[in-house]
Amino acid sequence: MKVAIAGDHAGFELKQQLVAELKKSGYEVFDLGAYDETTSDYPDFARVVGKSVVSGETDRGILVCGSGVGASVAANKIKGIRAAVCHDVYSGHQGVEHDDMNVLCIGARVIGPATALEIARAFLAARFSNEERHLRRVRKVLEIERNQQ
Repeated sequence: MKVAIAGDHAGFELKQQLVAELKKSGYEVFDLGAYDETTSDYPDFARVVGKSVVSGETDRGILVCGSGVGASVAANKIKGIRAAVCHDVYSGHQGVEHDDMNVLCIGARVIGPATALEIARAFLAARFSNEERHLRRVRKVLEIERNQQ
């Protein structure tokens, strides 16, 4: 699986750890920045990860910022992205299984590296259920997205 990952200065250290561990786990990881702890802006990274996922260059995306919230808000502005902040393993896989989430957002100031890695692995291993009730709900989400100006 191809995974785009990026984060701002607040997420830099945790992102670096995730990149290393996910590569060890066999994922093809595309590190899209930041490449140091110089002050940077989470919307810039949400844009590059979102475009990578929407274009099909990568299968899923992971964003790391201070809380995960800003990255999630920005990523969800990109047509085709369904991003959520997840700070527990259940949400990390359930978001994919029920909501077809394709971008995981994590707060480096909220959780530590071991938990973040466990959540990332659950997110990447999960598959959308294709159950009718979940398909119906995702179709409704996509309809909302289509009708935006």
